[in-house]
Amino acid sequence: MGGEGNQAAEGAVAEKLLADFDPVKKKPKRNKYAFACAILASMTSVLLGYDFGVMSGAAIYIRRQMNLSDFKIGLLMGSFSIYALLGSAAAGRTSDWIGRRYTIVLAGAIFFVGALLMGFATNYAFLMVGRFVAGVGVGYALMIAPVYTAEVSPASSRGFLTSFPEVFINAGILLGYVSNYGFSKLPLNLGWRFMLGIGAVPSIFVGLVILAMPESPRWLVMQGRLGDAKRVLDRTSDSKEESELRLSDIKEAAGIPQECNDDFVSVPRSRHSHGEGVWKELLLRPSPAVRRILLAGVGIHFFQQSSGVDAIVLFSPRIFEKAGIKNDNEKLLATVAVGFVKTMFILVATFFVDRVGRRPLLLSSVGGMIFSLAMLGTSLTIIDHSHHKLMWAVVLSILMVLSYVAFFSIGMGPITWVYSSEIFPLRLRAQGCSFGVAVSRVTSGVISTTFLLLSDAITTGGAFYLFAGIAIVAWIFFFTFLPETQGRTLEQMDDLFGEFRWRESNNKKSNNNDNKEETNGNGDGNGNGQIHLGATTGNTSIHAQS
Repeated sequence: MGGEGNQAAEGAVAEKLLADFDPVKKKPKRNKYAFACAILASMTSVLLGYDFGVMSGAAIYIRRQMNLSDFKIGLLMGSFSIYALLGSAAAGRTSDWIGRRYTIVLAGAIFFVGALLMGFATNYAFLMVGRFVAGVGVGYALMIAPVYTAEVSPASSRGFLTSFPEVFINAGILLGYVSNYGFSKLPLNLGWRFMLGIGAVPSIFVGLVILAMPESPRWLVMQGRLGDAKRVLDRTSDSKEESELRLSDIKEAAGIPQECNDDFVSVPRSRHSHGEGVWKELLLRPSPAVRRILLAGVGIHFFQQSSGVDAIVLFSPRIFEKAGIKNDNEKLLATVAVGFVKTMFILVATFFVDRVGRRPLLLSSVGGMIFSLAMLGTSLTIIDHSHHKLMWAVVLSILMVLSYVAFFSIGMGPITWVYSSEIFPLRLRAQGCSFGVAVSRVTSGVISTTFLLLSDAITTGGAFYLFAGIAIVAWIFFFTFLPETQGRTLEQMDDLFGEFRWRESNNKKSNNNDNKEETNGNGDGNGNGQIHLGATTGNTSIHAQS
């Protein structure tokens, strides 16, 4: 009996030990502090969304009051993205100099001034000055929000939290559409001014609440402020062990010896984070891994915009008019429906990006966009060649616009920001993301400025056939060139891109699971699966840490 009791006790101990190292454990609860930081930082994206949404309706009344041509309206719309390019280009250096948090405050302040200038504009030139100032502020916000969110987020929920900027962009678009409908009842010379000027209100709120956020732990380390960084990491990590691992990884990337644990340390000059030499390493002398990362970051931003999303968002009233809806109220109500669908479906991606992975959502999203664009082009072409109103074609056009924004929102929209903010190495992250946003803004500006002229040249249906062709090229690029980053730490991206082969991309998820078992089985104290230390390629296991 005693022997049996001892065996039972030993068995219980063995089961407990096995349970401790069991890789299939309950996922940790989402870190509420990191969640709050991500929400506050991402709120700056409302500014871009609101401006895009509100201009789609305000342009109708600005055109009528100022008698503007299609070219001037296109320039008014598209130039905003070009102006944002200046802000995003400056944001990388600014955020390395004054920090991520104060860069977000600066973005809100600049947009506030721009919104007021637009609201009080007396002529086209004055309005363009307001667009310039607001665009620079939005450029700052677009670059810094996903960078900050990625740097404070634990690996277990980084995709979920980093998709927040796109959520708030969509919320801003919806608010802009609602503002259009609400203020459209005012006299002609007041309605569009209220639509544009009211955008100053959220920028005040954003600027104030950002001050309650902590600074990015990675920026703090690059300034040698280890004590402050450790306190932020302790609050934004899922466990004490993860906090220590994240700090160790960041110190290694910054060139700080692991045994250095003082609150203030000296950062090696070559790694100092004021941006010196970064552009040279990023553009002129990149390593093979950095070159692939740069192409991936630039490519995903380019295809996000060149597949026509801004043409839909900015010119949806014009598209609905081409489809046969002539009444202003009906057009604006239809755009509210676009904003509502876009916002609802972005939540799908938000909750699935860390469960399903980046690649599956991205590829399925672009596939749906291709179908929607092709069908939209077909329905508009049929309407153009018909001598009487075809109700089924009108309904199909509206449904395909809604289908397009839904598919865009479940993958292409949020994954672009998640992916580009997490793949660049620490020393290159601010400038790398800034470069990606710059490409995004240039492409958006070209599409927005030329859409009306393109529609006149090859018809509106033909323009959407062109966007469908670009989306097909995008799907091929994503399938062959972008590895899965789900579950990887930010410090592992160099290894991931250096070893990625597209034929193995379908096996990435299973490889990641194998890595979980390996690291948990070795007892690294990280059994909850947030940090994966191994990257398996073929039969060779490559570890980011020794």
